[in-house]
Amino acid sequence: MKSILVIGIGRFGRRVTRRLSGMDVEVMAVDIVEERAETVAPYAAKILVGDAANAEFLKSLGVRNFDVCIVAIGDNFLASLEVTSLLKELGAKRVISRAARDTQEKFLLRNGADEVVYPEKQMANWLSLHVSSDDLFDYLELADGYGIYEFLVPRSWIGKSIGELNVRSRYRLNILAVRSGTSMVIAVGTEYVFEHNQIVIALGSQEDIRKCLGQKVNERERR
Repeated sequence: MKSILVIGIGRFGRRVTRRLSGMDVEVMAVDIVEERAETVAPYAAKILVGDAANAEFLKSLGVRNFDVCIVAIGDNFLASLEVTSLLKELGAKRVISRAARDTQEKFLLRNGADEVVYPEKQMANWLSLHVSSDDLFDYLELADGYGIYEFLVPRSWIGKSIGELNVRSRYRLNILAVRSGTSMVIAVGTEYVFEHNQIVIALGSQEDIRKCLGQKVNERERR
């Protein structure tokens, strides 16, 4: 079982802790304000109240023992930066820190963060994609400009195989799975033939998915 340390129980920290509670992980939640820490008591294996920017307190948590340390502090960037740096100095295996702006992301990466999450930026990317097409249902960002997308199968794909469409070369998308109602087909091969009303799950860039979804809009207008 993985062990996760979540530092900072604001809105983002609460959501992360609650989501992790349904997975096979053990979570310790830490916040400087007792009332905030107690809000995740039903979801965390342990909650602690203390200033994570204090080196002695952070050291007492045994950060080396956690598989992942998440710095979810959102209202004090200096504290977030200090905690991120201290975690790496204390030997944390993997540090994921929250940023609110591009400049914060750069500083966090330079000061020890192995990865930076940017909820506002990711939501903006998702919203811009979602409103641009009614056929995009979900999106998970994996790296800057790349992600996993769920979208309604294009009309021009129906009755044709992945190989016949040459999806990888023509659309630069990797098909990961196809969902029909409650059933899911994974590891689909080039011989797989698309059907009506299926949901395609694909890996690719935002630019390429925009082109694919844009083509679908044009097809819809021609119907």
